[in-house]
Amino acid sequence: MSCKALIFDLDGTLLNTIDDLGDSANHILCKLGFPTHTIEEYKYFVGNGIPKLIERCLPPDRQEYKEQALAMFMEYYSAHSEDKTAVYDGIPELLRSAREKGMKLGVITNKAHDIAQQVVPHFLGGGVFDYIRGLDDRIKAKPCPDGALDVAEKLGVQPCEVLYIGDSGVDMQTALNAGFTSCGVLWGFRTEKELRDNGAKYIARKPADILEIMSK
Repeated sequence: MSCKALIFDLDGTLLNTIDDLGDSANHILCKLGFPTHTIEEYKYFVGNGIPKLIERCLPPDRQEYKEQALAMFMEYYSAHSEDKTAVYDGIPELLRSAREKGMKLGVITNKAHDIAQQVVPHFLGGGVFDYIRGLDDRIKAKPCPDGALDVAEKLGVQPCEVLYIGDSGVDMQTALNAGFTSCGVLWGFRTEKELRDNGAKYIARKPADILEIMSK
């Protein structure tokens, strides 16, 4: 491929956010008097945006609490999104090397746009990414390709020039829908089988593998 840009998923790809997401959801569930879940369970609740996370963590017979729980979650998580979140080992080095090779860098996440704009620079530094796009009223959640294509347009590249990097089947579907080349990563929340079943062209076992993949 003629790669000119790397576009990354956020949660489970650049940042290990699962503890803060799970802790925030469990906090809300406790407030509402509902059962909580393990962090391992939350790895399969996340990936389709916060509204879907709330739907999945609520008891099936208590879905009428979705709007209330969502509002409570957003308020709590916005204040606690950096408590336990950490950058995955090797990511800063990958980003620095990609920059040195002239790559454009972008992020597309199902996290709310304002939270993404806050979290990414906090953990990875300001100016590292050329464009960061989260969800708002204009952008539908992945695997809809609208947000990903918006990032590519802002980076000034064609879809065929993008290597899209993510940790879930939703990410691989997003890449397919956008016309990107897909790379699934194994340090995130989901399995290699899920990534391959959803069309991953490449698999990265560690961040440094992406430098080799983008040169193919």
